[in-house]
Amino acid sequence: MQRLNFTTMYCIIVMNKLNTVYNLCFSFSFCLFSSQAPALVSSKAFSAFLHKHCPVVAERFSPTPWCWGGRLQTLVCALLKSRPTVTYRNELIRTVDGGQISLDWVDNWESASYPESSTRPTVLILPGLTGNSKQSYVLHTISQATRRGYRCVVFNNRGLGGEELLTPVTYCAANTSDLERVVHHVKGLYPHAPVLGAGVSMGGMLLLNYLARKRTESGMVAGFTISVPWNALKSAASMEEPLNWLLFNKYLTSGLCDAVTRHRKVLEEVADIDYVLKAQTIREFDERFTSLLFGYKTCTDYYLDASPDNKLPNTAVPILCLNAADDPFSPQHAFPLTTIQSLPNVALLLTAHGGHISYMERLFGQFVQAAFEHPKDIKKACGIREEHKS
Repeated sequence: MQRLNFTTMYCIIVMNKLNTVYNLCFSFSFCLFSSQAPALVSSKAFSAFLHKHCPVVAERFSPTPWCWGGRLQTLVCALLKSRPTVTYRNELIRTVDGGQISLDWVDNWESASYPESSTRPTVLILPGLTGNSKQSYVLHTISQATRRGYRCVVFNNRGLGGEELLTPVTYCAANTSDLERVVHHVKGLYPHAPVLGAGVSMGGMLLLNYLARKRTESGMVAGFTISVPWNALKSAASMEEPLNWLLFNKYLTSGLCDAVTRHRKVLEEVADIDYVLKAQTIREFDERFTSLLFGYKTCTDYYLDASPDNKLPNTAVPILCLNAADDPFSPQHAFPLTTIQSLPNVALLLTAHGGHISYMERLFGQFVQAAFEHPKDIKKACGIREEHKS
């Protein structure tokens, strides 16, 4: 989220006032409820690995005292979160349909841990719905990875990285062809360097769908997701609640429409742009544009295909997911707890608070380091057999 209109700013001020009153009246219960150890849903072996190498999974998490509630935490993060300085090297790669994808690299040439570029581990970052390499959460992710000596590359979805849209094709959470192209490109450049995928929000949906589709051929050693919406239908319903629509849905829909406007000339070939731009919700935008562009009969069909909750059993690499119970984008009742509990390679760390994409970068840093530095141990913990090369 990069800009907020006057109405949204007014709502933030009102929520802050109400939040102050609430804290004064309920300070005792707030103190009891706000600082809780997160719940780790996973197999025993994966849990033991995470507790050993990612000690933050056992730490109590407390939101900022004056910033209680998932909605407010999400808004404050978007407005006030610091922005580490990151210098990118941009690369444009072509796709089979004649399009192009913008990649932003942080090569980390000064890495003391991995001075040899050919073997330097790579973190592939997938931003959220309308996000790109400029988002604060991406910058913090890169900061965590580079300080540990790793290389990073941000996969900007088509049309969002500042590049020209050459064909009437954009992106969606269910279509993994562009991600497959990016992974193939990265592995082609550095075939001896391990790759870990990190997806945020919709980027997490895309990553999980890719890992489920490619199984053992994903080209990744592990996956990490933050604030992934597990079920697109339930997420859409949550985001259409009046306050969530006002604070989040309306803004994101505007961002989607802005992207279409920027590339209107090429997209007019495949959609009624004037009708698309009248969308008031993400679901309306997907009904009028995304589902049609990617060949779905209905938006419901698209949302069912995009939801990663029922695809987890097809994944074949270690995956750690981080969600907050008060995330307005990803309602708690949609979390696939039973499925995750039954899988040896997937873990979900669930915090009571945190909102959407507003917390616990340290977990990412610790997990990335654990996956890259202890590959045999994490495979064993997740029941993944070692590949024997002849």
